[in-house]
Amino acid sequence: MNAGKERKTLQDLRIVFMGTPEFAVGSLSALVEAGCQIVGVITAPDKLAGRGMKLTESAVKKYAVEKGLHVLQPEKLKNPDFIAALKALKADLQIVVAFRMLPEIVWEMPKMGTINLHGSLLPQYRGAAPIHWAVMNGEKETGVTTFKLKHAIDTGDILLQKSFQIGPDETTGEVHDRMKDIGANVLVETVKAFAENALIETQQSALSSEGSLKHAPKLFTENCVVNWNQSIDQIHNFIRGLSPFPGALSKLDDKILKIYRSKKEHSVKKETPGTVFSDGKTYLKIAAEDGFIHLLDLQLEGKKRMLTEDFLRGYRLANAQS
Repeated sequence: MNAGKERKTLQDLRIVFMGTPEFAVGSLSALVEAGCQIVGVITAPDKLAGRGMKLTESAVKKYAVEKGLHVLQPEKLKNPDFIAALKALKADLQIVVAFRMLPEIVWEMPKMGTINLHGSLLPQYRGAAPIHWAVMNGEKETGVTTFKLKHAIDTGDILLQKSFQIGPDETTGEVHDRMKDIGANVLVETVKAFAENALIETQQSALSSEGSLKHAPKLFTENCVVNWNQSIDQIHNFIRGLSPFPGALSKLDDKILKIYRSKKEHSVKKETPGTVFSDGKTYLKIAAEDGFIHLLDLQLEGKKRMLTEDFLRGYRLANAQS
């Protein structure tokens, strides 16, 4: 608790919200429904997207416009016109959920600072892809953290945290959807307690040593290729951790294959890792270090995503053993 600070209600605070994707909409919606005074919403500029290259609004903008909220869409966060417009909103507090990195002139602007919602139990999994890496690493638990922004990314003092379990077959997409709601509730709780000066801020350095930290860097194509020489546990976690986006990558008949769901088959019989087995009708599995990975949901280059049985009905495998 910060002694000497004025106690307010959640509705008293002038709040600027910053976010872009659907994940952030959950938090913005929860704040609006809680009666928060959202004086401005900062989101990404409209972009050309899709086959028709139509101008597309962010999920946050769509929601904000629907609710009649004031929207700003800066190309550059240091632009003097944007800085002036942001100052004119006279925010007490800024909240960031799934947005880009903020320059100091922006995050230090409100007198109460800037709060970020992060999709992990900080200090673990700092970085751009915390849900992906937690699932890929086979974690049985993750959570959300609200913290105050400072210079180094994802290192600010922790305000509140809430943990929850990750199922053994749960994908990143499924964890993401649950986390969206859990995070929104924690964010509202944080803002309420913050307004009432009822929070004890905890330094992240007090929670772990640097050597024990796991990181969550941005994913690139080279991070997404399946290594069939690993154990079936490692490969299964890797596949579900990259599902539905960007998708675990392999090769099938010299074409790029994306794998979205899998199941494990333990086997004492050793087969060469990467060897494909199928009856051409009901199963498609690939040998790993200690068994097989059954592909349940996939997309072959040039084809749509489909369940394996549907795929096998219309495709004859060139290089598979039965």
